[in-house]
Amino acid sequence: MSARTINGVDEMKALVGEHLGYSPYVEITQEQVNLFADATGDHQWIHIDVERAKAGPFGGPIAHGYLTLSLGPSLYSQIVEISPGCSPKPASAATRNAPTSHPTGPDRTISGSSPTTGSNTSSR
Repeated sequence: MSARTINGVDEMKALVGEHLGYSPYVEITQEQVNLFADATGDHQWIHIDVERAKAGPFGGPIAHGYLTLSLGPSLYSQIVEISPGCSPKPASAATRNAPTSHPTGPDRTISGSSPTTGSNTSSR
């Protein structure tokens, strides 16, 4: 699947309200979860202690919410390519209202989805 190219601010504004597609699924591994725990210092058992997490509320370890969110830009770039001169809202602003109510864990897959909800764009 190739990314859809958006050429300029006017084209982006014309797409408001349209769903732009889905990324391919990617697997989150326990190794990624462990490395993320090391990078952030968040070594809670629900993330890194596989055996203890099996008895926990999700039946196994779950990925850090911020790990899942941090995959957003790489998933988004598989859906949409923004041409030079068209600068969308920064990813940090776009994740303010990102849903995190569905934990995911190692050996599970996620994909990205790209609705357009506004025309917060600027021309460079």
